[in-house]
Amino acid sequence: MILVGELSLWIALLMCAWSVTLSFAGGAMRRADLVASGERGLYAGVGFVVLASLGLWTALIGSDFSLRYVASFTSQNLPVVYKFSAFWGGQAGSMLFWCLVLGTYAALATWVNRRKNRELMPWVTGTNAAVLLFFVATTVIATNPFERLDWPPADGRGLNPQLQNPAMAIHPPMLYFGYVATAIPFGFAIAALVTRRLDAEWLGAVRRWALVSWFFLTIGIVLGMWWAYVELGWGGYWMWDPVENASLLPWLTGTAFLHSIMIQEKRGMLRKWNVTLVVATFLLSILGTFITRSGVINSVHSFAQSPVGNWFVAFMLLATVASVWLVTIRLKDLEAKAQLEAMISREAAFLYNNLVLVGIAFSVLWGTLFPILSEWAQGTKITVGESFFNAVNVPLGLLLLLLTGIGPLIAWRKASVANIQRQFLGPALFGLVVGAALWVLGARAMSPLVAWTLAAFVAGTIVQEFYKGVGARQQMYGESLVLAFGRLVARNRRRYGGYVVHAGIVMLFAAFAGMAFRMEYDVTLTEGQTFSAKDPFGRQWTFTSDGISYAKVLNREVWTLSLSPTMDGRPMPLITSEKRQHFDSRGNPTFQPSTEVGIHEMQSQDVYLVLAGVNNGRAEVRINFNPLVVWVWHGGALMALGGLLVMWPQSERRRRQSGYVTALAPGEVATV
Repeated sequence: MILVGELSLWIALLMCAWSVTLSFAGGAMRRADLVASGERGLYAGVGFVVLASLGLWTALIGSDFSLRYVASFTSQNLPVVYKFSAFWGGQAGSMLFWCLVLGTYAALATWVNRRKNRELMPWVTGTNAAVLLFFVATTVIATNPFERLDWPPADGRGLNPQLQNPAMAIHPPMLYFGYVATAIPFGFAIAALVTRRLDAEWLGAVRRWALVSWFFLTIGIVLGMWWAYVELGWGGYWMWDPVENASLLPWLTGTAFLHSIMIQEKRGMLRKWNVTLVVATFLLSILGTFITRSGVINSVHSFAQSPVGNWFVAFMLLATVASVWLVTIRLKDLEAKAQLEAMISREAAFLYNNLVLVGIAFSVLWGTLFPILSEWAQGTKITVGESFFNAVNVPLGLLLLLLTGIGPLIAWRKASVANIQRQFLGPALFGLVVGAALWVLGARAMSPLVAWTLAAFVAGTIVQEFYKGVGARQQMYGESLVLAFGRLVARNRRRYGGYVVHAGIVMLFAAFAGMAFRMEYDVTLTEGQTFSAKDPFGRQWTFTSDGISYAKVLNREVWTLSLSPTMDGRPMPLITSEKRQHFDSRGNPTFQPSTEVGIHEMQSQDVYLVLAGVNNGRAEVRINFNPLVVWVWHGGALMALGGLLVMWPQSERRRRQSGYVTALAPGEVATV
């Protein structure tokens, strides 16, 4: 299987080159036979990538240490689930996994459009095959996962302990699924620019792919936050790490595209925005891959220095130049079919929303690339700290949160005074009441107070929209509350699924604001010793050390600290934290010692315990009180659910029968 896998990669390279050549030639010459041959070449290339992937998985699970990759990232005593996930645990394997996902997506997009969008498909297939060609060539030439060792070791080095976490079996694939899915809208955008078919046709083809990318990026980012929180032991879930930022960038521009696509569908506006955002999202995904794999930036998430960096720089330059050239020569075709009629309208709110999202993306991009740029310019790498990102993005984030609530309340074309008064009164009052109540309760820090006030305003907006929609259905059809709610969402999935996403964003912002009140204590405890502290809510906690235990299990030695806590005198569940040292099958230590944190999760806060070290029977302990953290995970799950609702296909019968239910003031017009 190893020989089959390596040979399959080379054949896949040839098939991708065939597909690129025949697809572009068929599109230019309008020859269906060449187009069909190009599509078959893509299918064949994908099939050989699958064979190569099976070959590497066979070697990983079978512990074939004759391969350098297998010896570097697995060991005999590594659990099978982590042998499986070692496929994407290193540079070469993750590149092959990228090829596998990209090929699957490209083949699926080609097959789904085998009878539609035929003017676009030669260029879509050719572009997708060209991107796949680049990744296969980089994999097989620059970082071949089938590279053999002259002297195979008796055992491998094993997988980094920090990657031996259930989230790491899921988090990287989710991000890859999101990153790679941006290539399909990019292919359609290039096809639309080449063929000058820039109306709603190409948007209809890419909308669902853009949602797929956004959905998986959302899950991947939240899972990555959870992994950092439970595995790295620093007490937080986001630190503006370059690789974290790399995953956020395409999510921001992809979110902007999903908003502006609605304006082009309804009004024929923001056409230049949409093409530019699709291209930018793909290029930012490639940039994120470059940052992760080139080694130019130090990060706990990134791979070591690698020759693939030069390949990615060349590909990014080529893709950027080609995209900019195509957009430039098609500017006249991208002129809007309608003009913005008022600065206070739903169209304007979407435009402001996009400006803020792109502004955040630019600030994150600048802060991430500044160390690279400074090193190139001055020879000295200057790192941008967390304070820069917070200073720029906290105000922009609050403005984005405000626009999240404003957009659904404003009428299309031009909002009337009556519309504004009727729509804004309830949510605005609710937000102000919540803000005033929090002030009275002692929340005086300005940024968190503003965040919670705006979050309450947006929550009021969402509740009001659901209330009006359900009430209208009950009035029109006499349905029960539950039935009206279910049918309202089922028949207006894009709109109300979007509101569910907004509800998740409200939870996230509220939780982010809570971390401003985090408390941290560093103490040293012996068995039986106690430590007392107050949490951010004024509750008295006492922690009693039950001592340190030692055990040797599977492939590691474990020192475990247990603390018995009480809250205001009431006993609480035991909290434990571990310090681990991993060994290979011959008993030699591998990697640095790792930490497993102990977390007592509450709806109001997490009690977060880290065993920092053991010294002569004394435990060096860090105890954090982290407010509202659980709402980060709730908010992420709710966003994913909303994205799933928006993506979920609707039957043709349902689409024909679907109506729009809304509440109008006298004389107000609804545009659908």
